[in-house]
Amino acid sequence: MNRGVKTFILLATFFVVTGSVAIIMVLPTLVTGSLISGHVQFDEVFEAADYGIEGRRVSLTTEDDHRLAAWEANTDNPKGVLMFFGGLNYPSVTAFWGHARLFAEHGYASLLVELRAHGESSGDQISLGYAEHLDVLAGLNHIRDREEYKDLPVIAYGANLGGVAAINAAGLYPELDGVISIAAFSSWSDLFRDNLYFSGAPFLLALVEKPFVNLYVLNKFGYKNKNIYPQYQIANIGDRPALLMHSEDDENVSFLNLERIMQRAPEQVEMWAREGSEHLVSTDFLYPENDPEYVERVLEFLTTNF
Repeated sequence: MNRGVKTFILLATFFVVTGSVAIIMVLPTLVTGSLISGHVQFDEVFEAADYGIEGRRVSLTTEDDHRLAAWEANTDNPKGVLMFFGGLNYPSVTAFWGHARLFAEHGYASLLVELRAHGESSGDQISLGYAEHLDVLAGLNHIRDREEYKDLPVIAYGANLGGVAAINAAGLYPELDGVISIAAFSSWSDLFRDNLYFSGAPFLLALVEKPFVNLYVLNKFGYKNKNIYPQYQIANIGDRPALLMHSEDDENVSFLNLERIMQRAPEQVEMWAREGSEHLVSTDFLYPENDPEYVERVLEFLTTNF
């Protein structure tokens, strides 16, 4: 092989390798940055009146000065308060009005809180759970300031990103009494790697990508927040109850995420692995009474622990 051919091969190899590394490094910024920058306006929002109940609009302010849209649904002589939180891009928390109506019949008041940068709440930056725990805290503080709720247990109940926020908040704020989560991801870097692999990328590429995703989120949200993700925070829940629900064939957030969280969960944390691919677990999320198995599982958890 002459020197010219060798030089060409070396140069080609160099450009292929450096180009691949560059793509790996920039991919988290391109994908995650486009997903979390901006304000989410939902295609569907719902009203309490659509479900035959009365909802009172309130405004919450977080410790970092975000204004959150929220709604209360009370019931006579409540025995607990459920705080509901929606997803990263679906659903709006207003999709939980059917839950609020149903659980009011079983003695639970509700507070529906729209996460920052979503719907009528302020903000243009989705924080992937690294800051949304402050939204949970704002709801918790609002409830604790209400005399009629003063001594009642408060349970954070979230779907997708809302589930992430609920788990993180439980790990950070011992005054939160319990958690119910639906399809929470174990960490953003885990979800990124999973989705890259399940989209057809080679396993090695997906594996190598995770550290670069971690570097991106550390740079974006700060080193002090590096441990604010569900797989880490679930271990800080202590002896408080939690119910983590996930569909076994969820194509949006793989079941692997629940398995990772449960690896660090205290023994009293319950999981419900449901057959099927429904991302929100319930077969009729807007009208949960049409899914008796789902309702029975949640009520069993609430009755046993609260």
